[in-house]
Amino acid sequence: MKRHSKLKRRLRKLTFIAIIIFLFFTIVASSDINYYQPSQNTAIINNIKPTPSTPFIPNQQLDNQQRFLATITHQIINPPRPNTYEYTLLRAYGTVFINQQPEIKLPPKVILENEQETQEFQGNMRVTLVEGTSECYLQKVAADAFNKARIIINIPLKSGYSGDCTRSFNTNLRFWQKYSNNRTLEAVQQGKETKILGTVAPPGTSQHLWGLALDLRVSNAAQRQALNQNGWFQTVENDIPHWTYLGWDEESLPKFGLQNKTVRGVTYWLTPI
Repeated sequence: MKRHSKLKRRLRKLTFIAIIIFLFFTIVASSDINYYQPSQNTAIINNIKPTPSTPFIPNQQLDNQQRFLATITHQIINPPRPNTYEYTLLRAYGTVFINQQPEIKLPPKVILENEQETQEFQGNMRVTLVEGTSECYLQKVAADAFNKARIIINIPLKSGYSGDCTRSFNTNLRFWQKYSNNRTLEAVQQGKETKILGTVAPPGTSQHLWGLALDLRVSNAAQRQALNQNGWFQTVENDIPHWTYLGWDEESLPKFGLQNKTVRGVTYWLTPI
């Protein structure tokens, strides 16, 4: 009887221990689920609209400006208002917002405020190395398109270094400080100076932060054609080395209100605002 009683007590202890172990692993598992759930809702938390599977094409009865602004409203939750610093930046660099490829990540606004905010945005990008380089990273879709263009014809980077490709906030700031200063920034913010935007982007506003821009040495029509065929266009007036990945063919760009302008033999696709 004593042996039987001891056996029963042992079984009860083992059962109790097994229950405790089961509860422990259940809690750990549920913690893991809770930890990963926010990443599934990152777009909502960061005010980024998820890219729809079906591209948005604005009403073609609208004029150019209306078509472009309709597209921006579709892409950004709080579009910039006219006569603001953000609107000035949208005018200069906003062509990229017509890109609607599902794998492309677009910023939720036209200014990334600091390095931390930039890193948080870039952390959601799927990037890859441009073939034949050691440090030139772009969003994967943009890199793949550029690699296809380079199969057609050789297209060298402007300097051959990472600054030609995706940049950090601090790199963007360093370029700004090289060509400008705080007084220039204040003038841009007040709408008194815009010419500088064709030379260098203010801190937190460069398309290079978004992994969708390249600085290139393009010297002939064949190179331009290869880039255009693969969704790359010049979009910042007077910034000749700068190319933007729009992800559309040239015939589609007017659908979103973009206008072409030729300056000293270079054709730019610009916003109509």
